[in-house]
Amino acid sequence: MNFRALQYLFVYTVPLVGFIGFHKFGAWTWAVPIYAYVFVPIVELVTKASQKNMTKAEEDVAKNSRLYDWMVYSIVPLQWAMFISFMFVIGTPGLAWWEYTGLVVSMGIGCAAFGINVGHELGHRHKWYEQWMAKALLLTAQYMHFFIEHNRGHHKNVSTAEDPATSRQGEIVYTFWFRSVIMGYISAWKIELGRLEKAGKPWYHWSNEMVFYAVVQIGFLALVAAVFNVTVMLAVLAASTIGFLLLETVNYIEHYGLVRHASEKGYQRVLPIHSWNSNHVLGRLLLFELSRHSDHHYMASRPYQVLRHFDDSPQMPTGYPGMIMLSLVPPLWFAVMNPRVNKLREQYPEHLAVAA
Repeated sequence: MNFRALQYLFVYTVPLVGFIGFHKFGAWTWAVPIYAYVFVPIVELVTKASQKNMTKAEEDVAKNSRLYDWMVYSIVPLQWAMFISFMFVIGTPGLAWWEYTGLVVSMGIGCAAFGINVGHELGHRHKWYEQWMAKALLLTAQYMHFFIEHNRGHHKNVSTAEDPATSRQGEIVYTFWFRSVIMGYISAWKIELGRLEKAGKPWYHWSNEMVFYAVVQIGFLALVAAVFNVTVMLAVLAASTIGFLLLETVNYIEHYGLVRHASEKGYQRVLPIHSWNSNHVLGRLLLFELSRHSDHHYMASRPYQVLRHFDDSPQMPTGYPGMIMLSLVPPLWFAVMNPRVNKLREQYPEHLAVAA
């Protein structure tokens, strides 16, 4: 057995805490937010990040170990078990407003960390069943178009003005949410319509993925309203919204202020310098190495277990959960990050441009 893979069992602490909160109520309804955005940031702030990479031999073993695959596959039934449990629990009579809010926020964190993040990992895979699992997870966040926009839009246009999911220096996260959500959805439509046009098919063809996603997502919400009630459907929609806004906040922190050079021949190739990286171990384990983002954009085909640290990749001062909380306070965010962006631009002028 590949015991190295077992470290990702730590991921399951989040749904464990969530299930406890779903059934104990009271202060436990806030256990997931406190765990993810208080406990984890404190631990990452006081612990040292690890820059260690696997050796070539260790990489080969990890790439060929199916245990890493089964770790992410298992998230699909786990996320849906949490989601269905949430639907039953959120309609419990007599819930205080703060208990109700805690449950919705907890499920929203699950939609981001499992629904979108693991959907993102599986969405980069090539097997048909892995891509369907990705879409099943993205459905819980009402963000199925991410499958198109992220893979065929964001990875192509990252760190350019053409990418809705790349935040600009001086842009606050709250305005970025609107820009990235709206323009990302429009971009997904353009990409899909372009694909259909190349194939000589009209927009209303049955193979239009964007139409399929819309029907599935609206149909799912209607089913929830029919099986439970409209109040439960609204709670599901609220949790999904929290989930995709957390995803967009992650987008905000991952590429803030980093701009690729452009020429008549096009943009410079995406390099590790064009994505903010975090080597803080706790966040890496909880998010299946998403925070080693520099290597993910440098070589998107690399599975999560073999993502690497690069010495020239920009390093966040702490892990993702702490950086997310920091981004929600724009003056503090700018005070911490703008000097780092400016220094990087001076240090790597051949790779980082000044935004127009």
